[in-house]
Amino acid sequence: MTAEHVLDRRPLDPVRRTANKVPEVTVYFWIIKVLTTGMGETASDFLAKALGPVPAVGLGGLALIASLAVQFALRRYVAWAYWTAVVMVSVVGTMAADVLHVGLGVPYVVSTPAFLVVLAAVFALWYRCEGTLSIHGIRTRRREVFYWAAVLATFALGTAAGDLTAGIGFGYLGSVVLFAAAICLPALAHRFGTLNAVTAFWTAYVITRPLGASLADWMAVGHTRGGLGLGLAPVTLAWTAAIAAFVAYLAVSRRDVRVNG
Repeated sequence: MTAEHVLDRRPLDPVRRTANKVPEVTVYFWIIKVLTTGMGETASDFLAKALGPVPAVGLGGLALIASLAVQFALRRYVAWAYWTAVVMVSVVGTMAADVLHVGLGVPYVVSTPAFLVVLAAVFALWYRCEGTLSIHGIRTRRREVFYWAAVLATFALGTAAGDLTAGIGFGYLGSVVLFAAAICLPALAHRFGTLNAVTAFWTAYVITRPLGASLADWMAVGHTRGGLGLGLAPVTLAWTAAIAAFVAYLAVSRRDVRVNG
């Protein structure tokens, strides 16, 4: 019996079954995931400066609700709808962490473990109700709710963690190196059989957030802050274009859809 069977022991409700609502985990998945994290970081900062924090949060929240409404209405995975929802989760997840820090004065050393507790609670409730944390069985409404709750929590956690490391001496480029090294650990642990596939996936999923966000911040911020000084708007637009290109390719090629899945 594989780890996947152990972590996915309950049958799906046949009445509410749909095709799996998330893509297969391929190299394209991880590339787009990192791109969405960076784009969400710089887009959130740009909107907060251009519109003000309150309007930016309101606009981001409405866009998130709309994108998730489309995603939930579909009965199968559709590349543009799924990744649009991920982008908006990235933007709003960044805003959630920033509001706590900038608006309410909560230090990242506090918010980072707090978001970790929230994510652990989502996983615990998900597993208790469904008997699985696998993304290969997102075929019911309840599992989809748990999935997106976990995704939102990972983005908020990753944002806080990335800003924490950047502020305690690593800087943005140092944080990129730190998280690039960290993301190799679950991959190696899974490769050598010491970590099951589900745990390895979610660990890597969390780490992609501070990795992508730190990289985008390093590209956008000024030289006095250790960055390249390219600016928030240009970095946001460039990363958005890259996301659109990859998603368009997947929509046509369907290389992220399991055959007979």
